[in-house]
Amino acid sequence: SDDDLMELTSQCDAAVSCLGHNINFQGIFGHPRRLVTEATERLCNAIEANQSKEEEPKKKKFILMGTVAVPNPNGADDKRTFGERTVLFLLRYLLPPHRDNETAAAYIHGKTDNPNLEWAVVRPTELTDGSVSKYEMFSKPIDPLFGGDRSVTRANVAQSMVDMILT
Repeated sequence: SDDDLMELTSQCDAAVSCLGHNINFQGIFGHPRRLVTEATERLCNAIEANQSKEEEPKKKKFILMGTVAVPNPNGADDKRTFGERTVLFLLRYLLPPHRDNETAAAYIHGKTDNPNLEWAVVRPTELTDGSVSKYEMFSKPIDPLFGGDRSVTRANVAQSMVDMILT
């Protein structure tokens, strides 16, 4: 419930959402279709409700894990190729989880009215298994959507989120 979320986040300085849809027919085409967006909205609302109870609201952080296929809602990403734009258009309208991830990123991007809520959307490229190693962060995708030579370990993505929380 929303009250449970408020209680769970009341003593937290940061929240991280790595939710996603199951990769099966029910997970892709069934309900809930707005799993990531609704969870993002509810978590942000709980954080902000807790802040409203504080005499001097403390800064809180919210990190949302998306995918490299989710464009930056502010349009700052480099223009994708015609083929990539076509595929992303089809994904947006044929696969509800992709649209859900885009909507969640757009929601958090719109949270500019709260100066005490810092947020980031992490958009890793191809995920692989492996241990933590040196990693680089970029403000926008630097490889093409398909056929890029970069991949990132899940451990590095997790470590980058921890680093964002602690800095």
